[in-house]
Amino acid sequence: MADASPERVTRGKDGQSWRIGSGAEVEWIAAGTSTGLTITSAIPPVFGSYATIVIPDDLDARAEHDRLVLDLLRRQAGAGPWWLGYLETGSDDVIFPDAPRVSLYAGWNYVLVEAGPDQAARWREDPLSVHTIPELVFPADRSWLLSTLWDDDWRCLGGPAGLIEVFGDEAGLEVRVVGTEEDATPPGHVAY
Repeated sequence: MADASPERVTRGKDGQSWRIGSGAEVEWIAAGTSTGLTITSAIPPVFGSYATIVIPDDLDARAEHDRLVLDLLRRQAGAGPWWLGYLETGSDDVIFPDAPRVSLYAGWNYVLVEAGPDQAARWREDPLSVHTIPELVFPADRSWLLSTLWDDDWRCLGGPAGLIEVFGDEAGLEVRVVGTEEDATPPGHVAY
């Protein structure tokens, strides 16, 4: 009997072969999110706690912010791989332009790659890009999810309460803890 499982799709970079994700890896996100102003427009309601993290306007501050966010996530993650989702905006690098896409949220296309925090930190090289780290990041065990929606100047984070506390205690970040039913838009910002 022939194997009915789909063929594993990979792409090469940095002398390695990287697995490209399919809709199966993000189905849990698609099934748990819906368009709106709550945190569940970006993060499914499956976590213990949620927060928004404002992205600085200043390019130098943004680079430091991105390093800090990835460092805090790295400390919370186990040794397993991460899924990195690069949103196809037309201006930001999707890393593997010929890779298949997955669709999330309002029909937005992402290149989803199984990699890790080192790749999340360095694959996008344009310092002038609004998004230098992937717009979607979660570990293979799905213990947390970081998502930056297309037009937002903040990130949404869902995970265990301890992770959200770590982010909230970090002086270098503007973090706001939110519930699943409240408007997640940070004060002074506009949701599009």
